Amino acid sequence: METLLDGLTFPEGPRWHDGRLWFSDFHNYRVVAVGQDGQAETLATVPQCPSGLGWMPDGSLLVVSMHDRKLLRMGNHGLTVHADLSAIAGGPCNDMTVDSLGRAYVGNFGYERYKGEDAKPAKLARVDPDGTVSVVAEDMRFPNGMVITPDGQSLIVGETMGNRLTEFDIAPDGGLSNRRVFAAADNLFPDGICLDAEGGIWVADPRGNRVVRVLRGGAISDTIPVLGRNAYACMLGGEDRRTLFVCTAPGSGPDRAGKTDGKIEFVRVAVPGTGLP
Repeated sequence: METLLDGLTFPEGPRWHDGRLWFSDFHNYRVVAVGQDGQAETLATVPQCPSGLGWMPDGSLLVVSMHDRKLLRMGNHGLTVHADLSAIAGGPCNDMTVDSLGRAYVGNFGYERYKGEDAKPAKLARVDPDGTVSVVAEDMRFPNGMVITPDGQSLIVGETMGNRLTEFDIAPDGGLSNRRVFAAADNLFPDGICLDAEGGIWVADPRGNRVVRVLRGGAISDTIPVLGRNAYACMLGGEDRRTLFVCTAPGSGPDRAGKTDGKIEFVRVAVPGTGLP
């Protein structure tokens, strides 16, 4: 892989949008967009740590605010609270995907991982366009990266601590049903994910120091090693959506604050990206 941008604390939540890669740089508390020329711009500051990103139908940016468990919306006067997830989230909120109608599906740790709590199941939240919050799935093992298929009919969630990708049908009202395993393996530790046009899912696997392309049923068709670093999230982008951008760092957690060895790396792949985010 090649380096697009370095000097980051902990990059996460990459999204290809309007010709640039958008991502959250956790411990610099900022949302950043970078072009393929490496020129970066800070778009927002989130004091409680930004994570997942998405866009409403009107083009306004939604940002997960991790530690206060809120979903923020960027408007003409800066960021405002779109929804409060604290009644649902058992721990810091993390990744998110937003569908074409502006409904946001938001994950959380399920417990206070960095305060020494024992692992607990998490609830997956849906935030409707008017800010109403509801629970759409329970007993999730650290729901993390998410994708929505191009037809808008399926949501696939990476359950990091469950070593699996879990798929749901999406009802017209945004509810989830028919929970099933898309892929599972003891050596799979899914963090951020993205979908390609042949139905393969690229998975950032930090424990395996790799990014892998996983097919339905669990077969791995491609493996890209991340030498000496961990891969935490990935996104297919570029003009033809065949550039796989990967968020990498030597480690994760609060001790990343003050360090600047996080990177956005990239590699070309054969199958273009599709779906959401």
